[in-house]
Amino acid sequence: MPALIPTEFRAVVTWIGRVADREAGLRSQALESAMLTFGGIEGEAHGGLTRASDSRVLSQHPRGTEIANVRQLSILSVEDVALSAADMGLDAIEPEWLGASLMIEGIADFTHVPPSSRLQAPSGATLVIDMENRPCQFPAKEIEQEHTGFGKGYKAAAKGRRGVTAWVERPGAIAIGDELVLHIPDQPVWPHLAAALGT
Repeated sequence: MPALIPTEFRAVVTWIGRVADREAGLRSQALESAMLTFGGIEGEAHGGLTRASDSRVLSQHPRGTEIANVRQLSILSVEDVALSAADMGLDAIEPEWLGASLMIEGIADFTHVPPSSRLQAPSGATLVIDMENRPCQFPAKEIEQEHTGFGKGYKAAAKGRRGVTAWVERPGAIAIGDELVLHIPDQPVWPHLAAALGT
């Protein structure tokens, strides 16, 4: 039995984006296609083989420590984002406001797919899902620019719906309209998870 199992779950790429200058803001620029390299999307500010550790991993590493970059891409689902928008009273939340690398459609509860799952494109390009991406203040600022008074509601509305971070396991091209196949690890849920989390 392989360690990773191809599933019948498919997702269609509906949007591709790139954040060219993280210092200028989170907003991403729309692309029709992109080349995925071992460092992520070419020209992406979040790309690179390594990154400086930040507040997300302070329990593991002092801030600024060089660590492997498993946050090269931010992937969200159309379904999850639509639910967040509805909870906020908005007709829509645009992918660029979220700094999205990819928006996909077709996998229910996408934010909660198992870590280490793969999304594989027709080109063979393969993305490894690291873990759930937690809502933060940066998308809220972008939403606030477009809809005054609504940004403050983003973090609560996006809880459990912010998508995942991912890194490139196999380089290749990806384009809008590509169908991605979900592969999941052949591994049961760890029975001690609740105890480890103190729940």
